Amino acid sequence: MHTYIGMGTGNVRRLMAVSCLAVLALAADARRPSVHHAVVPAQAPALNNAGELGAGTRGFARADGARFTVGGRPFYPNGFNAYWLMYMASNPGDRSKVLDTLDQASRVGATIIRTWAFNDGGSNRPLQITPGVYSEEVFVGVDFVVAEAKKRGLYLILSLTNNWGDFGGKRQYVQWAKEQGHNLSSDDDFFTDRLTQRFYMNHIKRVLTRVNNFTGVAYKDEPTIFAWELMNEPRVPSDLSGKTMQAWVALMSSYVKSIDDKHMVEIGLEGFYGDTAPERRRFNPGGSYSAGTDFIGNNRIPTVDFATIHSYPDQWVPGSTSEQQVEFMKKWMASHIEDAAAALRKPLLVAEFGWKSSGNAAVAARDDYLRMVYDAIYASVKGGGPCAGGLFWQVMAPGMESWADGYEVVLERSSTTAAVVSQECARIGGITP
Repeated sequence: MHTYIGMGTGNVRRLMAVSCLAVLALAADARRPSVHHAVVPAQAPALNNAGELGAGTRGFARADGARFTVGGRPFYPNGFNAYWLMYMASNPGDRSKVLDTLDQASRVGATIIRTWAFNDGGSNRPLQITPGVYSEEVFVGVDFVVAEAKKRGLYLILSLTNNWGDFGGKRQYVQWAKEQGHNLSSDDDFFTDRLTQRFYMNHIKRVLTRVNNFTGVAYKDEPTIFAWELMNEPRVPSDLSGKTMQAWVALMSSYVKSIDDKHMVEIGLEGFYGDTAPERRRFNPGGSYSAGTDFIGNNRIPTVDFATIHSYPDQWVPGSTSEQQVEFMKKWMASHIEDAAAALRKPLLVAEFGWKSSGNAAVAARDDYLRMVYDAIYASVKGGGPCAGGLFWQVMAPGMESWADGYEVVLERSSTTAAVVSQECARIGGITP
């Protein structure tokens, strides 16, 4: 049995344990009420005749075989995670942090940022206050992030909920169902209970059909959005066969496509191998660890457009040396690049990777680690492989020290790391087909 601390807000990583129980998924669609708390947004910037900001993104990103394209040309999405953008943008007094981070992304040549489009329940700036009831102020925060990213030509991956308890996630959906009389015993019931599925599908519809207050463009029609992510790091430890996850992904990815056929969909997986290719389990942490997910089987679903992996060998391989952690990451990337090409024939993103740093020596180690990951991505691109980009965890703005988790990078205070990121963005952006 392996435990893992899951990436969530600030300095919190949730411990999850493995157990074994099989379940199957079925669901239904329904409508719920929508908005709560009216707000008047700031004056919208001028739009062109196509309803787009003048300096906006170049067009919808696509998965064309095992590569990404924009306008028919290869596209290499490289950037970082900044999960907190919506949260900060929902308060006009905090928006300078968002603008600073988006400007930093532009300066280093990043093309994509991954962030949350959820905050389920609770009292700390929730997006979805109760099932189907939304805070307009927080939704305007998402609007602001999308509009400002568009101005800078940046793409966004928007994640729709969390496996972990931070920002609500599946635990909050299960609690909501319990409050309506459903006898649920596990957070994993989120994947199989009809009511929790309906709540989540309502959230999908609400987000995808949202019309941006600043641009006047519905999210489902907005090319700035690179892809929808079903869940941050989904796991079903109560069903290690992977069947529950397979059914849930098939259902939810198809539902997204039924509303929005313009955008790509990805699952949010970390990359653990499952029953589809049991011989590949040797690459999992500990040589066998599973979380009820199946990298190959889950990503083969036709309504999933590309695959993702995350990696935190400092946590997944406890007691290991720095050298062993680097070797784990090299093998983790190599195996998934091989499988994305041969078994999936779909693009691959290293959607989360990072290195804890404190002090000059640790920063140097972080820079070396990022270079190693970037070198593997660059080699894949140069060789015509499926791994087209990486998004490190994570960028924060000055003044967010209380949110720190050890992996954070404040780019304007980390000149060497910013240089490493900038160099990678420049060299991979300079590749011509």
